[in-house]
Amino acid sequence: MYPQRIVCLTEEPTEVLYAIGEQDRIVGVSGFTVRPARVRREKPRVSAFTSARIDRILELKPDLVIGFSDIQADIARDLIRQGVEVWISNHRSVQGILGYIRRLAAMVGAAQKGEDYARTLEQRLSQVAEAAAQLPRHPRVYFEEWDEPMISGIRWVSELVGIAGGVDVFAELGQCALAKDRILADGSEVVRRQPDIILGSWCGKRFRAERVRERTGWSEVPAVRDNELHEIKSPLILQPGPAALTDGVEAMHRIFARWVQRMA
Repeated sequence: MYPQRIVCLTEEPTEVLYAIGEQDRIVGVSGFTVRPARVRREKPRVSAFTSARIDRILELKPDLVIGFSDIQADIARDLIRQGVEVWISNHRSVQGILGYIRRLAAMVGAAQKGEDYARTLEQRLSQVAEAAAQLPRHPRVYFEEWDEPMISGIRWVSELVGIAGGVDVFAELGQCALAKDRILADGSEVVRRQPDIILGSWCGKRFRAERVRERTGWSEVPAVRDNELHEIKSPLILQPGPAALTDGVEAMHRIFARWVQRMA
């Protein structure tokens, strides 16, 4: 028997299940879920990202709860102690996202639909990569996931920067799974690496370009000098699911292509 009553503690399983036509299995979602737009009308919200209404989740009688990463370990522990089956994924790369989609689909008995969907996403990524390969120049990019402290982009973001046609100036930090290992202790390192574009996605709060401009010494950064400071909304890029592989990477490519055109 495949799970019939699923609670999704993050957005990506919800988006995947809707995309493959298995949304009727979902009985509860994260309050941060915005994709697809109809979900906020159709499903009750039972959690944030680091906290959840355990009593409300139990009332829904789920036969599977899906979460993401060590950050939700406490929620998972509390549910497991109540006898609930929990799947915590921990994928951190583009290939990891595609594999996650395939595994999730298989878990609900829809392996072929998951395979078809994953291949569609792979084709979209290939199209972006082909367009990016035609760019005569490739901007140096600093992606900022948080501002206080400054945290550079996680692995799938770093990889998508490359697919979209940019060069991640902190690519080596992108290999670090934990945010604490991607903290930039010294902002002057960004100045030294001279990014042409700064992308901000401050994990749920609005990116404030003026605050970046005010940082000591950052007037010397090409991105600041040329006003190449851009926000990519967190739901589009910081969820390790379909959004990042579609709207997220395509938004980055548009920004990079405009930069190339301006520099011509």
